Amino acid sequence: MQPKLADVAKLAGVSVTTVSRVINDRGYLSANTKEKVFAAMQQLNYQPSLAARVLQGKQFKLVGLIFASLENPFIAQLVVEIENRLFMHGYKAIICNSMDNPEKEQQYLKMLLANQVDGIITGSHNEGIEEYKMSGLPIVSSDRYFQNKIPTVSSDNQAGGELAVRTMIEKGSKKFMLVSGSLEKKAPNNARITGFEKIAADRKFPVEVVEFPFNSTPTIRRATLREKLLGYHPDGIFCTDDQTALLCMQEARKLGMQIPKDVQVIGYDGSDYVQEYHPELSTIVQPVSDIAELLVRLLFNRLQQNDDQLLDKYVLPIKLLQRESLRK
Repeated sequence: MQPKLADVAKLAGVSVTTVSRVINDRGYLSANTKEKVFAAMQQLNYQPSLAARVLQGKQFKLVGLIFASLENPFIAQLVVEIENRLFMHGYKAIICNSMDNPEKEQQYLKMLLANQVDGIITGSHNEGIEEYKMSGLPIVSSDRYFQNKIPTVSSDNQAGGELAVRTMIEKGSKKFMLVSGSLEKKAPNNARITGFEKIAADRKFPVEVVEFPFNSTPTIRRATLREKLLGYHPDGIFCTDDQTALLCMQEARKLGMQIPKDVQVIGYDGSDYVQEYHPELSTIVQPVSDIAELLVRLLFNRLQQNDDQLLDKYVLPIKLLQRESLRK
């Protein structure tokens, strides 16, 4: 027998109304009350959707997608491909744009619970959000580590960083600048930096690391990049995303640098948008269609309770797309 709202209320020692308010995040509730309700839900493996489905006699077949920024062309393409695959299997997607804000991500999780989702695919990188553990829902992750057993899908980030630096070394670069997002969070894509720095260190080439917080504006990024280009004078630049790589190229050209003669540039992601509209940029290409396919397949495995057949990590191969920003 599936647990009911009243079962959760009884175990938590609160009223049914209070449980409903916690699930729907309505009105003021103490942290202690919320903790008791979520703990009871986890212990009973209660999903808010179950009661409604039994009552309605049907399944809504909803999946929540939580990603940090749909402004990023790669993430936007990945979300579109995931949504298309879900739709082909009879599922609808609720798309949540967390903007790397932990409070926003937490609120979206509560909203997804209230909207009776069957499972969640997440690519946001905030840590310590208890609702993930307490939801009792099948979850799979894109480029994000979880402490509990949740499958993570990523491209071979370390190999991508290694390929980038090896390629520029082979083409004559000796002094590198590495531009990345925030390194505070332990995400799989940090391995892009690890791979790059390892090969450069082995070959005894210097690397200047430039780190940008998630919410830094293009204006701040441009000013910082201009300062580093003038002060450090790199002849090879690797950016851990394509948008930043394009900014680097723009600022370098404004300073009179010729690409790739004076400085070579490689980005990371290789979305269809970048390949189509920015043929000047060389980039490490992630297999976005394969990542989307695998994320959906793993989620369906979890929906069917085949967790024992799943790995903790799935790593897919990358490739270099060489274009105008690299020497021939």
